[in-house]
Amino acid sequence: MSEPQSSTATLQGRAIATLWRTLARRRPAMLWRLARTAGPLVHRFSHREREVTETNLAEVYPDCSDIERKRLAKESLTHSTATMLELGFAWMGEPQRVERAILEVHGRELLDDARAEGRGVIVLAPHFGNWEVLNFWLSSHFPFTAMYEPPKIAELDPVIRQGRERMGASLVPTNPRGVAALLKALKRSEAVGILPDQEPDWGSGVFAPFYHRLAYTATLLPKLVARTDARVVTGVARRLPGRGFAIHFLAADERVYADDETQSATGVNACVEAAIALDPAQYQWEYKRYRKVIEEQLGVPNHKRYRLY
Repeated sequence: MSEPQSSTATLQGRAIATLWRTLARRRPAMLWRLARTAGPLVHRFSHREREVTETNLAEVYPDCSDIERKRLAKESLTHSTATMLELGFAWMGEPQRVERAILEVHGRELLDDARAEGRGVIVLAPHFGNWEVLNFWLSSHFPFTAMYEPPKIAELDPVIRQGRERMGASLVPTNPRGVAALLKALKRSEAVGILPDQEPDWGSGVFAPFYHRLAYTATLLPKLVARTDARVVTGVARRLPGRGFAIHFLAADERVYADDETQSATGVNACVEAAIALDPAQYQWEYKRYRKVIEEQLGVPNHKRYRLY
């Protein structure tokens, strides 16, 4: 049974890589038009993505009307579709073309000032807009290190790795060796990237509020802050539909520097909320951010009934 699965995955990986290479030659305006066509189809036929998106939006925006939430869900899935279509552009497009597509950069002084003071910079990069464009810009302008976990389709690993490393980024594994590499980079006054909104494994996080509900949040950040003098900023590449991208760097919520892990995690989630506020439709709401519940950690009987999904 394993051979057909492996063969299928290989063919699937090659097809996806070919699609990315084809789309890499397209301009962001064309990719956005494609997303505007495909996004409504994703919303209509991808039951899982639509269901999770609408569930999350109902949880974080309880005062919005059903009509407004459904409109936002459609826009969000269109932006998520655009992100997928733009991956080839970010990873394989001619660097000059990608750089020209970045029309605005806001808050760069937060990084420049920190490095001028001899401090490293921890960039919290939530799943907003096109985070691969953010990686491109950061690795083009700063010594930059980020954690990397190989994709499930092994055929895509060299494609993604080469795309993320091509402008000089250093990718490190998601294990203690990778954490050690992040610490070394910060002590060299370099920049490192962290995903602040990816649910960690049990034992690697704490529950902290994300909007109106507790979310299991990674505690890597306070560990890095405690051992370095790094500055923390939030970074996103906001899509300018039909035109290109705007890079935003936002000063972090001061709670991220707290010694207490729960307090720090609360600050991390507040940073993600501040980024989402730039344009809520550009956040990846189809991710099951609230999959883990505190009742499960506490051993509450029938804890599954407290889950959203």
